[in-house]
Amino acid sequence: MSRAIDELKDEHETILSSLRILDKFGTDVNEGVAPRKADLEDFVGFLGDYPDRCHHGKEERVLLPALYEVGLSEHSDPIREILSEHLLGRDYVREMDHAISSRPDYLTFAYAARGYSSLLQSHVQKEETLLFPMVERIVDPARLERMCHSFEEYQQSVIAHARHAQLHEMLRELQLRYLK
Repeated sequence: MSRAIDELKDEHETILSSLRILDKFGTDVNEGVAPRKADLEDFVGFLGDYPDRCHHGKEERVLLPALYEVGLSEHSDPIREILSEHLLGRDYVREMDHAISSRPDYLTFAYAARGYSSLLQSHVQKEETLLFPMVERIVDPARLERMCHSFEEYQQSVIAHARHAQLHEMLRELQLRYLK
């Protein structure tokens, strides 16, 4: 397996771990316990920065262009589906953000959280079982190796190392608080 794909898979592990927190938020709301609004706000910020801007951004700005270079079209089924799910995920994050704005609507938040969690779990599975193996079959190893550098440059341009570390720390704190 290439280092580039390993990096994306490592990010998937972080994303899946974060979804356990999101699922707990939804469960708490359904049981009549509202999570701390500040925690929800921090978490929605995490979703916008880490899964979307950082991880999905790497896929959209680095990984998928490599597929276009070897002849796949952005309209091909796997790429169209991946991009569509990225957009749907952004819609769910906006819905969660709106639900916790000035006057929180925790039930709407929980509903959007369930949709987002389900989407991302399915999305990760598709990427790991379909997209990533395809990438490793059709993209030459040298190009895959260069992707690591491109991933690093992209990540630094949209989410600096300090913010990346801050997001991981916030995630650890929320895990301790909600996943005892």
